[in-house]
Amino acid sequence: MRELTYSEAAVEAVAEEMRRDPKIFYMSTDAIAPLVREFGAERVRATPITEAALTGMAIGAAGCGFRPIVDWRQVTFCFVAMDQIVNQAAKIHYMFGGQVTFPILYRASVGGGGLTAAQHSQSPYSMFMNVAGLKMFLPSTPYDIKGLIKTAIRDNNPVISFESGRLMTRKGPVPEEDYTVPLGKADIKREGSDVTVVALAWLVHEALAAAEELAREGISVEVVDPRTLVPLDRETIRGSVQKTGRLVIADEAGPTAGFSAEVAAIATEDPATFARLKAPVKRVCALQVPIPYSPVLENHVFPDRQRIIEGIREVLRGGAGQASAA
Repeated sequence: MRELTYSEAAVEAVAEEMRRDPKIFYMSTDAIAPLVREFGAERVRATPITEAALTGMAIGAAGCGFRPIVDWRQVTFCFVAMDQIVNQAAKIHYMFGGQVTFPILYRASVGGGGLTAAQHSQSPYSMFMNVAGLKMFLPSTPYDIKGLIKTAIRDNNPVISFESGRLMTRKGPVPEEDYTVPLGKADIKREGSDVTVVALAWLVHEALAAAEELAREGISVEVVDPRTLVPLDRETIRGSVQKTGRLVIADEAGPTAGFSAEVAAIATEDPATFARLKAPVKRVCALQVPIPYSPVLENHVFPDRQRIIEGIREVLRGGAGQASAA
């Protein structure tokens, strides 16, 4: 099977869907050259740096029967459009009494690793998870990003594609034939029996590396990639934890009120899952600080495979009764 980078797979997904449906158009402050060459400036708009305007325009266009895609580029750029996202896109289908659908795909890169300092190294997806009316996903492989983007474009609701900046050049197998990946379905990237690691995006690969290292010691680690944040596949997570009896959550975002807290609640609020836990839940997250520009300090803030290994060893020892950032 051919291999594409994470970024190439995303662009290919958009191009295939634009060929399939002439009502799809693309707006971004940085137009993607291959899309412009194929579809022209009418359907691929290079816009001014006005994320609030782009985000709002997409809502109006979707209500008129189009299927817009808005590329915010860095996730932090969308903060100037929070009213359009939170008060309009997320609620407008409900406010219209379900009479009109608003199919919109918003794209944004998240995470660190690029030495782009505090304003451009954030992973604020939990802020959007708290808003009813939005779907969202965070893929870890080229295969997943292509399939999820195609599903999102065909969905009749506003969807946010959070895309890991660390993974843009990472290659992986991608089929040439048409396929989709469903929203709300997690993927078990590695089967195991001793401990479950629920990891997101770049940390899926770090968790797999940690699992490989620990396998040489006879420790069996199951790695679960949620892929979709909303809707979240609670049953797959609970099933894995019930099997292994231990849970480590690896997230590039900070721990406070984050995705990792939601997964911990999924495991501990369900009586059947809680009854099978052999140790306290462990979260391995970024430190709750602005992301430093310095390479040494940035590496200190973010979790990696070594911290995941330390978290796994902690839950195998029975834990220390805490669930905090590593």
